[in-house]
This record gives sequence, C-alpha cells and structure tokens, in this order.
Amino acid sequence: MRERRLRAIAIMIAAVAVFSFMDGLLKLLAAYYPPMQVAALRGATSLPFTLLPVLLRGRWRDLKPRRWRMHLLRGLLSVLVMGGFIYAVRALSLANAYAVFLSAPLIVAALSVPLLGERIDWRNWIAILAGLVGVLTMLRPSASGLSTLGTLAALVGAIAYAISAIAVRVLTRSDTTVSVVFWTVGLMTVFTTAISAPGWVPIEHAHWKWLLGLGVLAAVAQYLLTEAFRSAPPSVVTPFEYTALLWGVAIDRLVWHVLPSARVCFGGGLVMATGLYLIWHQRQLAGGEYARETWQPAAEKGRMLGYSSTVEVVARKQEEDSP
Repeated sequence: MRERRLRAIAIMIAAVAVFSFMDGLLKLLAAYYPPMQVAALRGATSLPFTLLPVLLRGRWRDLKPRRWRMHLLRGLLSVLVMGGFIYAVRALSLANAYAVFLSAPLIVAALSVPLLGERIDWRNWIAILAGLVGVLTMLRPSASGLSTLGTLAALVGAIAYAISAIAVRVLTRSDTTVSVVFWTVGLMTVFTTAISAPGWVPIEHAHWKWLLGLGVLAAVAQYLLTEAFRSAPPSVVTPFEYTALLWGVAIDRLVWHVLPSARVCFGGGLVMATGLYLIWHQRQLAGGEYARETWQPAAEKGRMLGYSSTVEVVARKQEEDSP
C-alpha cells in the first residue's frame, strides 16, 4: 500500500509538471495570438487525443450526452477558464498566474454554501477568509495596469473553474468521463473559435510544432493525472497539485528569467496553506469514506478540483430527482 501511494504521488507530481510545461507553451503562443484564439487552438489540439481511445475501442456510444444543459454550462464556463487563464499568463509570469488560480478550491468551498446549501464550520470559514486575504494581497493594484488586469483575469478564471468543479460532479453521475471531457473541450473550442474568428491571426509556420506539443502534452498530462487518482485516494494526491506553483517559478526563471515578487509569494503562500488545510480538514471529517471515494478528473485543465462530500451528496440527490 505504501509503495502504491508513493507511486501515485510521483505520478501526480509528473502530471502537474507536464501541465505546467503545457501552460508555458500557452504563454509563448499568447505573445503572438489573441487569448481566445489560443484557447481555441488549445481545444482543437486536444480533441484528436480525446477521441483516439474511443476510436481504438469502438465505443462511440460513450460520447452520448445525457444532460445537454450541464454540458453547455461547462462549455461556457470553460471559455472563461481558458480565456482568463491565457490572458493571465500573457500579462503575468506563470507563477503569478498560478498563485491566483490556485484559489479555486477556496472558491469551491465558499460557493458551496449559497449554491449547494452546504454548512461550513468556523474553522473552514477562517481558512477561506485567510486565503481570500492572500488573493486580495495579490490583487493590489500595481504600477502596471496590464499586470492588474492579468491578475483579475486569473481570478475570473478561478471562479469559473470552481463553478465548473461543482457541475462536473453532477455530470459524471449520468455521463461517462470521456463524454464530459469531449463535450466540454469540444464546446469550448466551438465557442472560442466563434469569438476569435473576426480577428483571427494566421498561424505562423514555426508555431505548428508548438501546437503539436500542446496536444501531446495535454494527452500525457491527462493520462498521468487519471493514473494518479486511480492509484491512490484523492486525499493522498490532491495536495501535490500545489507543486504547480513551484514548477511555474522554475519555468519562469529558466525561460523568462523572472521571479515572483514578495507580495505574490506572501499571497500565494496564504492561498496554498489554506487550501491544504481545507483538504486536511475535509479528510478528518470524512474519515475512511473519504479515502475510499473514487475520483473522476475534470476536463479542461485537470487540476485543483478537490473532493467535496457535499457536492457528492447534492449530485446524487439531483440524479435521483432527475427524470
């Protein structure tokens, strides 16, 4: 058991690293193309790799959507997630964008109260508020208006990602994982292509290899992520998703020769600490049942969608109430 969990942790760290290098490619592309066009290219390069396992197995029926409204909602949310994130990495360093985006689990916990009727004890509220203080620290207006807009874009993406995290738990009760992934990415690609079409910039010949790299890295990262969650309970591997910030710092230093400011380090540290506390506290409350829970990874980025027992309960109730 110990060896299996250590293997799962190593796979999770590798998955986050691959996702980070993929995000580095997004940042490179964002320097030449509008954010929505980059999001469309990101989706288009991922779709063939999403369909390949279905094609090889001949299981086309797995793509059948059962809850169109929920698929449309996640498709629209993915436009905000990818558009906000890509704009953020264009204006900010990877580490700065990650520091804000990693607030998604805190936002999930906060939104679960008005959206799901969840009750959160005072310890969790203190953790959420402390994490939001970290976000506000990073949101403090700077001398660069572009930097401030980039931080706000990352926050918008994180909020959309949090809502998507709640929606995915409902969808995976009636639809297959491959259906959720395909329709989310597919609809996001259609929507972002339509938005970016009027100002579409022709792809430079030298950048086609970057697009191929996007598709390959996305496929490898999603496989590693799935394998990590299959090999160990989410309470074991989820905390290591925060290594994204370390990978972001390393890539920023090696490629762009920048480091995060003290303000971002402080705010990002608060966000990470409070997020890890929420994961630990949820595990303590749920006990063994939490550890045995199976996991379905999300579609658009595959990160930072920690388990929520209340989301699971609401998802089950909505499934029972649906026709």
